[in-house]
Amino acid sequence: MRILVISDIHANLEAMNACLAASPEHDLVFNLGDIIGYGANPNEVVDKSQALGGLFVRGNHDRASVGLTDLKHFNYVAAQAALWTQHELTRENRDWISSLPAGPLGWESLPNVQAVHGAPTDEDEYILSEGQAAEQFNASLGSVTFFGHSHQQGAFEFLPDGTTGVVRPEYDGRDATGTFEITLEPNRRYLINPGSVGQPRDGDWRAAFAVYDSDSRKLVFYRVPYDVEVAMEKIMDAGLPERLALRLRQGR
Repeated sequence: MRILVISDIHANLEAMNACLAASPEHDLVFNLGDIIGYGANPNEVVDKSQALGGLFVRGNHDRASVGLTDLKHFNYVAAQAALWTQHELTRENRDWISSLPAGPLGWESLPNVQAVHGAPTDEDEYILSEGQAAEQFNASLGSVTFFGHSHQQGAFEFLPDGTTGVVRPEYDGRDATGTFEITLEPNRRYLINPGSVGQPRDGDWRAAFAVYDSDSRKLVFYRVPYDVEVAMEKIMDAGLPERLALRLRQGR
């Protein structure tokens, strides 16, 4: 089974469209949450996500954008975007976002594969370091866990000797579509972040996603250029904080 893994779209319609146009044929979509928040097209992105179907887990900005999270835990920019999104969402889309489940979730035909937003032990926790990954490996039994939240593309692997390694995709340039392929070894466990579709924070402005073939155990990371200027202009025109527009070009 070939799985398209997307995360942290953040209402960036231009980035989402570019990722879907670049993605190969697939059988299933894993959406790891933060579908909305920050960007200027929440309803369009929700509609497109629903049309894709598949497995969904909620993100912290999904919760905040429908009033399920106290915004005192958000910084000013994130809180302003969440409040704006609350007013923009249709009732139907608000209800759908509100119904999204917390991870980890699995798929019946894919044993030992699970999806979360932040971490298997806490949907709001960031996995940024090998030490944090090791804690999650010790707490989780899944052999392959897809996670988002950090907006940083890559993977952690739990090796047979009990140590944790890290995989960072490498690309030639940052102007064209790029791919980076790895094979998941059967005697290792993996935490895999497909990267952020709509707001990368790893220094690469291009939209990110991944495709996993469960039969061959091949995982391909993607980076895709998109019309970032249009996405930035929409944010500014909506009256959202300028920082949300500027960071898209910076990949930060």
